Amino acid sequence: MLNLKNPISILLVEDNVLNQKLLYFNFKKLGFEIKIVNNGFEAVEVYTKNFYDVILMDIMMPKLDGYQTTERIREIEQTTGNHSFIIGLTSNVYDSDKESCLACGMNDFMSKPFDIDVFTKIISANFT
Repeated sequence: MLNLKNPISILLVEDNVLNQKLLYFNFKKLGFEIKIVNNGFEAVEVYTKNFYDVILMDIMMPKLDGYQTTERIREIEQTTGNHSFIIGLTSNVYDSDKESCLACGMNDFMSKPFDIDVFTKIISANFT
């Protein structure tokens, strides 16, 4: 169980409905507030109206992938002064994927299938 200073809001950017449901129930069980969007365009639109502490960003999405979405969110942050902690999610586990995540402005990287223990370690290291 996490001992957080403040509640954490999460934006899940994921185009797979099964992954959405799995993560939603895991996050609710841990007490997180979560908003789910289906693609990068929706993520950018939602982020212009609301701030989220953590963004879980699927890398491989059609039309606007996770890298492009992250770059747009970082551009928005330059005008708002906000800064979300963005974690890239992908089924690829190559070093180059992690490097690409960090290079486009993400803060961390996780491989799929999603591991709630790894996630809680990342959150504990950055939000407690």
